[in-house]
Amino acid sequence: MTIPNLITLIRIILTPVFLVYLINNRTFAALIVFIIAGVSDGVDGMIARVFSQKSRIGAYMDPLADKILLITAFLTLAVKGIIPSWLTAAVISRDITIMLGILILLLNGVSFNMKPSILSKITTCAQLGTICIVLVNTCFGVFTTDIITAAFFMTGILTIASGLGYMINWFKIISNDLPSNGDTA
Repeated sequence: MTIPNLITLIRIILTPVFLVYLINNRTFAALIVFIIAGVSDGVDGMIARVFSQKSRIGAYMDPLADKILLITAFLTLAVKGIIPSWLTAAVISRDITIMLGILILLLNGVSFNMKPSILSKITTCAQLGTICIVLVNTCFGVFTTDIITAAFFMTGILTIASGLGYMINWFKIISNDLPSNGDTA
């Protein structure tokens, strides 16, 4: 167990804490937990790179921890009517698509690099930022409707573009892995 993996595990454990605060309308406490979880996402990656503690399990756990936190946040905030359902559907659909794509590649014995694209990292930051903006606004009312709406649309566009990027990459990987004699069965 490396330090980055331990930090990632803590982020996973913080998700139900965040959820309980959010469900019980303790938005400020939920915001604090969310910020801690978001910062830990950057810290574990930095520690893994700087101290050469990258691991195969960490390559799977880190994005999974992000997905657990973000899906929990988007779903709960959509149910509460704070985030639009279309954005939540886009976020969840992208993450399910990514997980299914990885599963399909693994089940077919296709080798691939488990490294998120730059667009995927930007998308995750936008999703984290959107949740943070919404939580801050719920607590303090500091953002205009236009800013929040812009965050929703920007995050939606990035989420869709990132999902399409993964799909295009998988089609390329699968095409390169097909038998050379043209058989597809």
